[in-house]
Amino acid sequence: MKPLKSVIAIVLLALLSGVHASESAASIGDAYFTTDDGARIHYLQAGQDHAAPALVLIPGWTLTASLWREQLQRFSPHRRVIAVDSRSQGESSIMLTGNTPERRAQDVHALLASLHVKRYVLVGWSQGAQDVAAYVQQFGTGSLAGIVFVDSPVSAGTNELDIRKEFSKAILSGLSRYAAHPADYSAGMVRSIFKHPPADIDAVIAQAQRTPPAVGSAMLTADIFGADRRPALAKIDRPALVIAAGESPLLDAQKEMAAAIRGARFVTVPDTRHAVFVDDPSAFDAALQSLLDAADSVRSP
Repeated sequence: MKPLKSVIAIVLLALLSGVHASESAASIGDAYFTTDDGARIHYLQAGQDHAAPALVLIPGWTLTASLWREQLQRFSPHRRVIAVDSRSQGESSIMLTGNTPERRAQDVHALLASLHVKRYVLVGWSQGAQDVAAYVQQFGTGSLAGIVFVDSPVSAGTNELDIRKEFSKAILSGLSRYAAHPADYSAGMVRSIFKHPPADIDAVIAQAQRTPPAVGSAMLTADIFGADRRPALAKIDRPALVIAAGESPLLDAQKEMAAAIRGARFVTVPDTRHAVFVDDPSAFDAALQSLLDAADSVRSP
């Protein structure tokens, strides 16, 4: 039988461990914001306002803020973290208008203004990368402390048809399959983006299928072919990160994009597919933390 002092020490250690565990687990809340054209935008948030710039996470095509839960937990002890359900995605309103990167950038800008968030790092994954570029084109970098593009080059608009012919053909042929068999197409798309699928992948698929095919097709067309957003890259004067999946078919295009951004860092995460931050959150978070360290030192204008 253990001495009484040893038993007490073990009990105290267990209690303290429980306290630390509960303190380290961030509480993730959700809320809504209504835009000037009536879109009800759902978002998740964790953490409190700190001196450090907020972290704003934007998901990919038809996908949701819930995929960013690990990053909401990981980074919220030291800054406010906000993950957005873009319009017509997740729990946000299904809209027949405004399903473009340009309008979604306005949604993000208005949401952050409503929350009185003055300095922030924008992280755009896939479709969200187009939203970030559209944000820079419309609003500049005055409120930004940093920018992250996740596994997607910025679109060249209709020039994509010449620059990336095979990629463009794949997108356009996929649209016809999506229109004919939307449920199967969405399920296949979601499964294809993970090398290491999350346990709740069926819920992720169900959320993706919530976006109506007509709206989803319009979104994807606007994302890839709607505008040449490459001029935004030259305007970026904040710490920037381009982080790519090791199995990305557009790896060279992302390297070229990083080279076009003054001082940008390019990182590839091996053994990952499109959802790089889900497949290998440790490597992704380490790269993002490095960017945040640089962004935290950016002074307000």
